[in-house]
Amino acid sequence: MKKVVVHADGACLGNPGPGGWGAVLLLPHSGARKELSGGFALTTNNRMEISAVLEGLAALREPCEVSVYTDSRYVCDALEKGWLNSWRSKNWLKSDKKPAKNKDLWQKLLPLLARHKVRFHWLKGHAGHAENERCDELAGRAAASPNLPPDTGYESDGKTA
Repeated sequence: MKKVVVHADGACLGNPGPGGWGAVLLLPHSGARKELSGGFALTTNNRMEISAVLEGLAALREPCEVSVYTDSRYVCDALEKGWLNSWRSKNWLKSDKKPAKNKDLWQKLLPLLARHKVRFHWLKGHAGHAENERCDELAGRAAASPNLPPDTGYESDGKTA
């Protein structure tokens, strides 16, 4: 399996508000680098954090061994602490019996996690890490883009997700 490093970050101009995600893919075996970004007109920061990881993994054309770096505790904890598997096994309910948020994105991420060997790493955001700063720039630029499409999976419940 090829080894790949994915740096991922999301941003929102207001939460909820216009949002963007950015991902930087590094392929150490070839020295290749790829930058990806996108956004939505109305979404949440957590949705953009998940989307950055999702789109980074989706860009890989074959199964890979992937190290994902993110400053999102929500994403890291959901995966590394087993929250995602627990939500799925309990029909998308959290331990407090409330529905897990962002189910649509988690469901899209699951097959990618099965396809690749993925390890998540949390890093402190806005702490001078070059690739995380670049992802933040990509996400912020995407969030500020005109004519963003709707986030069809976002459901406003009066609270931020």
